[in-house]
Amino acid sequence: MSIRKNYSKEFKEEAIRLAHQHGNQSQTARDLGVPSSVLGRWMKELKEDPEKAFPGKGHSKEEELRQLQRENQRLKETVEILKKAVGIFSKSSQ
Repeated sequence: MSIRKNYSKEFKEEAIRLAHQHGNQSQTARDLGVPSSVLGRWMKELKEDPEKAFPGKGHSKEEELRQLQRENQRLKETVEILKKAVGIFSKSSQ
């Protein structure tokens, strides 16, 4: 059973840059310890759609931003509730 290796986006981009620089995809792949077919697939993905190439494991920045926005909204609502509670309790203690 083979172990699947995970490579960072930066590693993939650098591998592609090196392959273009050397002009030899197979040798670059051997030097980096990556199968030539994998390097070829990375090059194809980057060429087809540079914006969506190498998305990672689904932890996109957009999803993180949406999660933080939801949490921020929830905290704002909590602050408003606490402000109202302070106002109510301060009136009753006078």
